[in-house]
Amino acid sequence: MPKAEVAVQGGTSVALVASFVRGATAAGLGLGLISVFVMVMWISSPFPDSGPADALHVAAALWLLAHGTELVRADTLSGVPAPMGIVPLLFVALPAWLAHRAARDALEPDEGRPRPSPWGAPTMVTSGYVMVGAPVVLYAAGGSFAADPLSALVHLPLVTLAAAGFGAWTASGRPLGPLPERTPQWVRVALARTRVRVALRSAAAGALALLAGGAVLVIVSSVWHGKAVQESLLGLSGEWSGQAALVLLTLALVPNAAVWAAAYGLGPGFTLGTGATATPLALTGSPALPEFPLLAAVPAQGPGTPLHWAATAVPVAAAVVIAWLTVGTAAPRYGERETAWRPGGTALAALLGSVGCGVVVAVLAAASGGPLGTGRLAEFGPVWWLAGPAALVWTAVLGVPLALALRAWRLRSGQGWWRGLLRRERAEGEKAGAAAAVSVGKPGQPSDPELDAEDEFEPYDFRPLDTWPERELGETRWAALNEPSSKEPPPKEPSAGLGAGLPPTPVPTPEDAPAKPDEPAPEGAAEEPDEPAPTDVPAPPYAPAPADALAPAPEGAAEEPDEPAPEGAAEEPDEPAPADAPAPADADTPVLASAPVDTPAPACANAPANAPAPPNAPQEPDAPPAEAAP
Repeated sequence: MPKAEVAVQGGTSVALVASFVRGATAAGLGLGLISVFVMVMWISSPFPDSGPADALHVAAALWLLAHGTELVRADTLSGVPAPMGIVPLLFVALPAWLAHRAARDALEPDEGRPRPSPWGAPTMVTSGYVMVGAPVVLYAAGGSFAADPLSALVHLPLVTLAAAGFGAWTASGRPLGPLPERTPQWVRVALARTRVRVALRSAAAGALALLAGGAVLVIVSSVWHGKAVQESLLGLSGEWSGQAALVLLTLALVPNAAVWAAAYGLGPGFTLGTGATATPLALTGSPALPEFPLLAAVPAQGPGTPLHWAATAVPVAAAVVIAWLTVGTAAPRYGERETAWRPGGTALAALLGSVGCGVVVAVLAAASGGPLGTGRLAEFGPVWWLAGPAALVWTAVLGVPLALALRAWRLRSGQGWWRGLLRRERAEGEKAGAAAAVSVGKPGQPSDPELDAEDEFEPYDFRPLDTWPERELGETRWAALNEPSSKEPPPKEPSAGLGAGLPPTPVPTPEDAPAKPDEPAPEGAAEEPDEPAPTDVPAPPYAPAPADALAPAPEGAAEEPDEPAPEGAAEEPDEPAPADAPAPADADTPVLASAPVDTPAPACANAPANAPAPPNAPQEPDAPPAEAAP
């Protein structure tokens, strides 16, 4: 369905003006939050040594310091202005996030609003931000902490533009544009998009691993020197408001301490004033340490111990992280051997990740340090041009061989236990699928795997047109079957059997079969007269005599006389019996002539037990009567 067109209010100029306003709003929000914090601290102080104007000047100076601007303190004991260039990295997070959010919202306007270009939005956001920062620089110059104009001119727009550009890149889907056309072909191949993504991800992960390891070192060292840290905190301020402000400043400087500790683990360490350096091997020189809780956790002066040498585990962990993330894409754990990268590509990706990690460490080292005054306090923190190359060397020397070893381990001939498990799971899945296909297919017909794979519809997705009439007819029949019937069903007529249409044929008695003599009736037994057969009942078809007629009569039972043949039936003459055989018991019993001598007549299983004998059926001889009991 086509989307309805929305009327756009204004044009590109309106979008740029909106971006400018968003940048100015972001600067005002950051300045307002810091001012509120400083004023709360000033109000809570029991003995403030200045008025609210000085508190607002301090708030403006802290806002500029959060952008990396160097501050200068004029009222020192020596009378020489002292610079203060250590920027709390946690302060930088607030203005950077506000500028990032302003640029991203500018490129994601509401419906009906114009959208600026990806390059125009961060530029106008930075312009609006700097327009608010310029008067703040002038205002802070009248306080105890004045901003260095040159430092403010460089750091304020640079930090804002970087944060706004990152926000515009995020709003555009984080694309990686094509390389310039003049780039050589071998560079294009080496910096393929997938490899660049892997390198960026591994570099960020390696830098985070270094920062995490440095934070662990800071915590361990603070706990180890817990008494000195507590004395420094209580000595700087005896009031709860001052101590709370000091704790908040310490927390804001924890990221700086993590970077210092990471540089300590890398080997170059960090400087503690002019001529003093702290490394895992030793703390050389004479450090100039002012009273501060974090500086109280610095290792003691002298050579290092094995406990200090253990800090080198931090870059080792970063190298492992880079190698692991690189091999995760170059040779996936459950991937196929053919899809794995070549050793050269894997080594190049790990090397690019190491280079990126070194660049990030160098930038963080430069941002975390700075001067705390003049003379011996002019240098504090790690040296960026030493920390960055050290991170590159550690991660490249350890990460590249480790990445190749992990790749070879995953692609070895044995394929690993997880690959064997994967093969077994695949085999079991194929067997289960084959069994399911056989059970679904018709008996005797193989199942079509292509049809089974493409058959994705539900069992009741559609119905034929005659479904509902047939359903109504079935319901009617079911109701009729369930309805109780008051009429008794008519009796079933006896089945005619298999020989219903065959004419009876008399069979003579074989000459060698001896005839059974008649046995005299028992004394005292009354003879029952023969009952005449009804004339109006049609004769049933041929049916053999019931099985109980052939059983001998029990003793004492009266002999039943033979029933006379129905009217109209022709009597067949009796054949003379052989001379040596006794006379048959009943001369009127007909026999079938076409039956073999030793084959009895077939019986019909459908004939009822009390069915009358057919007119021309052979009759069995009467059973001998049992003797009467005395």
